[in-house]
Amino acid sequence: MEPDLFTAAAEDRQLKDPSSSPLAVRMRPRTLDEVVGQQHLLKPGAPLRRLVGEGSGGPAGPSSVILWGPPGIGKTTLAYVVSLATQKRFVELSAITAGVKEVRAVIDGARRASGGYGKETVLFLDEIHRFSKAQQDSLLPAVENRWVTLIAATTENPYFSIISPLLSRSLLLTLESLTDDDLRSLVHRALTEERGLGGAVTLAGDAEAHLLRIAGGDARRALTALEAAAGAALSKGEEEITLETVEETVDRAAVKYDRDGDQHYDVASALIKSIRGSDVDAALHYLARMIEAGEDPRFIARRLMISASEDIGLADPTALPTAVAAAQAVAMIGFPEAALTLSHATIALALAPKSNAATNAIFAAQADVRKGMAGPVPAHLRDGHYKGAAKLGHAQGYVYPHDVPGAIAAQQYAPDAVQGRHYYEPTRYGAEARYADVVEKVRERLRGDGASEPRS
Repeated sequence: MEPDLFTAAAEDRQLKDPSSSPLAVRMRPRTLDEVVGQQHLLKPGAPLRRLVGEGSGGPAGPSSVILWGPPGIGKTTLAYVVSLATQKRFVELSAITAGVKEVRAVIDGARRASGGYGKETVLFLDEIHRFSKAQQDSLLPAVENRWVTLIAATTENPYFSIISPLLSRSLLLTLESLTDDDLRSLVHRALTEERGLGGAVTLAGDAEAHLLRIAGGDARRALTALEAAAGAALSKGEEEITLETVEETVDRAAVKYDRDGDQHYDVASALIKSIRGSDVDAALHYLARMIEAGEDPRFIARRLMISASEDIGLADPTALPTAVAAAQAVAMIGFPEAALTLSHATIALALAPKSNAATNAIFAAQADVRKGMAGPVPAHLRDGHYKGAAKLGHAQGYVYPHDVPGAIAAQQYAPDAVQGRHYYEPTRYGAEARYADVVEKVRERLRGDGASEPRS
């Protein structure tokens, strides 16, 4: 069986009747010049240009390429364009459903095609990070012997998810998320080009803004929504796609939210204040508004990390690790799945006991420093690790806390100007109640008027 025959037949049908294909397929780039975004890889002399042989005297590039980037930014499209530019067969496998057997079948087919038809093969392997070490090992002979040009895609850090032998034999290209300007350019081309909608409809400004928001940086999603909206408009005899038409066809209302305007800050403020007020339902509402409006998930995650320290602090010591873990997960998975992680963190923070004691403590300490209440570091706390320090009295008389019962030595730590000032005033909420019990005992010991007992 020769897979290339089926590919050729499908392409032939599309050429004879291109209107039968979805808009996203019709607008698929045919050359690197038609690719939107990834300009750092597409400028003259850049890696993708060299990969297809531009400016190098022929396409004798690497036999393996790894495309690393978030979902929906065109990794499959880039592999397809490379196959067209180099006039090679294009075979696609997904690591989710394929195994070693399927990979070997493709490699065997590539060797037959090369020997019998003189046609080389591009093997696009999506989500390669889902392959085990043994499965990735099975690709090495084909890469080393150039039986195929392997283009593998991953959304996870390849240094952690791809075996070293394959990584060392590959050209690693890091792809960036598509911007609104990238998607806008693609949408305008789809509206005007003959293989697209051929000028049959126009797109109102507010409808375009909504379409770009719901696309979430995904080119296919943007074109699919545009095609549905165009069909709905034409069926009603309208030559312009309105906001109402886009809302109807994609079944999603436009959220009044300007990422560069007042709504951005108002909704973000409402999210944090709802978390601070422990209203989990209100917090989830504002989180949903930000997500549906296409807010950068990293911005949301940053706000949650701030909230964990500002409004919860030591009342729940797990709040900050939860928010940090959410931010790390969001950076790795992106939307739409990142919504689940942000919901997880938002609920945890909203229902956590609250304390702003840590916030008040640093603000009070900073206020004293700004007033000039600093003063020299006590001599016994100064650095004594240099010749002559003892003559200056530095580090002399310092009591090593681990050498005394309870590991708290009665000695002065703060400068004279702020000695006796108490910045941290713990609450009795949640886990911070323990710190409220401990802090006064510790202060007594430091003053030298507490009993010699272990720290609780």
